[in-house]
Amino acid sequence: MSELPHTLKIATVWLLVGLGVFLAFQAFEGQQRRARFQTTGDVVEIQRGPDGHYHWPGTINGHRVEFLIDTGATGTAVSASLARQLGLVALGEVQSSTAGGVVTGEVMRADVALKGGVRVDDLRIVALPALGDNPLLGMDVLGRLRWQQHDGVLTFDLRERR
Repeated sequence: MSELPHTLKIATVWLLVGLGVFLAFQAFEGQQRRARFQTTGDVVEIQRGPDGHYHWPGTINGHRVEFLIDTGATGTAVSASLARQLGLVALGEVQSSTAGGVVTGEVMRADVALKGGVRVDDLRIVALPALGDNPLLGMDVLGRLRWQQHDGVLTFDLRERR
């Protein structure tokens, strides 16, 4: 069998180096995500992410998602495409006021669980057509919890639920 051409050998080496850098970056990013979310007993601490937002890992009907905490949102919302992926059933339409103006969405119900032990069953969720990748966790859930923000850290005391 003849030896591989020199150019193919170099391309293979660069592909392997690129793959190694990519995997290292993914591992680092995962470690950073875990470091931004910590639970100690009944206290959850979430550090502000590099994007300037707070993220809370959880599930919707058992499917893993990462919620974007939105204290300015009245309710919890997902993108219409995520709602379809999760198989959520529309119960009706609703008008929602967003930063981009008034939009029409669909009302749905789902079970939401947040890492650290927060669970809300049969929560009313709105599916919006132009919402980003991360579902928004609104005051319909956050308002049930005792929380405070200080120096880029949101702290939730889960012993004191409203």
